[in-house]
Amino acid sequence: MKRRGYRVATIKHHFHPGFEIDIPGKDTWRHARAGSDQVIIAGPDRIASIRLLERELTLDEIIETIISPGIPPVDIILTEGFKRAGKPALEVVRLENGLELISGIEQLLAVATDTPIEVAVPKFDLNDATTIADFIENRFLKDSN
Repeated sequence: MKRRGYRVATIKHHFHPGFEIDIPGKDTWRHARAGSDQVIIAGPDRIASIRLLERELTLDEIIETIISPGIPPVDIILTEGFKRAGKPALEVVRLENGLELISGIEQLLAVATDTPIEVAVPKFDLNDATTIADFIENRFLKDSN
């Protein structure tokens, strides 16, 4: 999507509490260990934030932080792992993980897979990034760029 000129945000859902994105011993790691409720590292080309939460945020609450005033706009937000958030889903099905779909039929737009599977939505080869990007572009972006 970036090669096509779109501004993209991504959100990855991590199922287990306590994940780390900082390097032990570095300043931001020490700030968090010292009790900072929010740690931000800012550089000339990026900014990252770690914030302690009282509860897990919903996908919509996380999206609000991306589309807030003062934040550069994006054309599309791609997510991974928010299987029950009720958002449009392109589900990845790998033979080694089983063929059972997780997304509800009301949110399932398409399936990307490495094995034959019968579904009532468009189906793509897992490794055909161009065709999958075409599908996403036509479905969500064709009028925005």
